[in-house]
Amino acid sequence: MLRLDQLHPIVSGNKWYKLRYYIEEALDSGCNTIASFGGPYSNHLVALAFTAQENKLKSIGYVRANPNEPITPSLQEALAYGMQLEFIGRTHFQETKNELLLKIKNNPSSDTYFIDEGGYGALGAKGAATILSAQDTSSFDTILCAVGTGTMLAGIINGAAPHQEIIGIPILKNENTLAEEINSLVIHKQKSWTLLHQFHQGGYAKINPALIQFMNELWTLEKIPTDIVYTGKLLFAVNELIQTHYFKPGSKVLIIHSGGLQGNRSLPKESLLF
Repeated sequence: MLRLDQLHPIVSGNKWYKLRYYIEEALDSGCNTIASFGGPYSNHLVALAFTAQENKLKSIGYVRANPNEPITPSLQEALAYGMQLEFIGRTHFQETKNELLLKIKNNPSSDTYFIDEGGYGALGAKGAATILSAQDTSSFDTILCAVGTGTMLAGIINGAAPHQEIIGIPILKNENTLAEEINSLVIHKQKSWTLLHQFHQGGYAKINPALIQFMNELWTLEKIPTDIVYTGKLLFAVNELIQTHYFKPGSKVLIIHSGGLQGNRSLPKESLLF
């Protein structure tokens, strides 16, 4: 397992990689504010708020929530790092997001730099491609990671050796456009990659007792923290794939722990052992 969750206590896991080139471009462009989008338990917004503060940039988070909803611990943390929060509701979140992104695209002189939700985009994938170069991973036959926007998976595909098969575990239900969105960020179209859609367990942030039990057992046995949105489902999937002999005998399999435990804050207290 590649423990990206151990890289940084706040800019957890793949967020450090996905944000690096966006921050660099924002600074090079002379922008003084960086903005993005996310839900009320967004790992991305917390990481962005901290990173912006470290680089002396203002930050704005457009949140998929209504103004009258309670402020979650994740959003409180983003506020503590200086992020300005704008609540744009749930019903028309995607439409509002696309309008803002189009508006900024048509106004290149703006001093606000926008990043798509979850760091999706070519620069996010470029950063994610450097994950595998942090250490020698060339001996592995198969690499697995969780898939949200698909940015990290696209980067892993771009950064993988020709002989490596890349498998993504989507955490969204019935995401029909996901493969197309990933492919638009893939540089070498001939590379081998697969999405296994059967492990979403109901969809984004949907949980069940079996998942919580698995996460707790994993913590008890290995002291590896996982989250209910991404890595819990990833490890649950890998465990099932091993049980059903999905991997060829003798295969060397690398699991990427993408970090980010903010989603666990939505659970009742004491649901998890960590």
